Amino acid sequence: MESGTARIAVDLLGGDDAPAVVVDGALRAVRADPDLHLLLVGPAEAAGEVIRALDPAQRARVTVRPVRTVVGMADHPVAARADSTVRGAVHAVRDGAADALVSAGSTGATVTAVALGLGRWPDVRRPALIATLPAVAGPVVLLDVGGSLEPRPATLARHAALGTAYAAVAHAVAAPRVGLLSVGTEAGKGDRARRLADPILAATSLPCDGRYVGLVEGYDVSLGARADVVVTDGFTGNVLLKAIEGAYAMAGGPPTGGGAPRAAALLGVAGTVVVCHGAARPEDVAAGIGLAAHLWRRRATDQVRALLDGTEAGDREERTDRTTDTEVPTS
Repeated sequence: MESGTARIAVDLLGGDDAPAVVVDGALRAVRADPDLHLLLVGPAEAAGEVIRALDPAQRARVTVRPVRTVVGMADHPVAARADSTVRGAVHAVRDGAADALVSAGSTGATVTAVALGLGRWPDVRRPALIATLPAVAGPVVLLDVGGSLEPRPATLARHAALGTAYAAVAHAVAAPRVGLLSVGTEAGKGDRARRLADPILAATSLPCDGRYVGLVEGYDVSLGARADVVVTDGFTGNVLLKAIEGAYAMAGGPPTGGGAPRAAALLGVAGTVVVCHGAARPEDVAAGIGLAAHLWRRRATDQVRALLDGTEAGDREERTDRTTDTEVPTS
């Protein structure tokens, strides 16, 4: 286990079966990681369940920020502007009381609260949710899984760079292979967005020696033999992720290793944020908290941003060099 203090703000009321499932998950996380500190954002009585179940040394690593309002799964994302538990968790990170946050509540509300409270990266219009799946050949990073539903070619290309940097930083994947999810591997397959994005990705410089391998299909996500990073839009990615979760359940439960299928990192925002599935079980919440601590300890958000900035700077210099070359007379 990685060492180093990690202070995680947890939305106690986020999720279909909150607060009970979140309380159970928080207990598991604190007991498993001696360097973990939790800030529980929610009703005092729910937080008290966690504290009373811990021994004195563990209790010292848990604090409470009382908030009673929750943004429901059916609520509009703008409800995150209210004084809710997810907004309280975001403000804890913004104010320096926590290093990262975890919520299993409404994805739209969480992304909205984070974007408003922490801000987005200047060059990211739509943050991406990134899940890591334990494929046969090794972990596969899948994005987007729900952050942005519109499959614009420019967004898909941006997500390719995000996913490449994330795979290298969070999972130590060397020279990540990047594929674009489609309905066939032959050039020209897929809808208009995929057909337009394919040549854009082929011409895009990716960080960490990443390389675009072309179109991939759904089974490549579970096999992992062709790509380490699979790029798609948030609608398709979310449907695929939940289908894979259902397959895991039919096979006897959640898989071991390779990441937390029901927890996804939100990239493109100024902070470390993990979003868990609304139907998350206690072990999923605990894994989401563990993922947030892992990302914070690796300073993954900062590293990914730096890698993208470096790649884009190199692209600008290359374009400048080419322009300069064409403008210099060859007498």
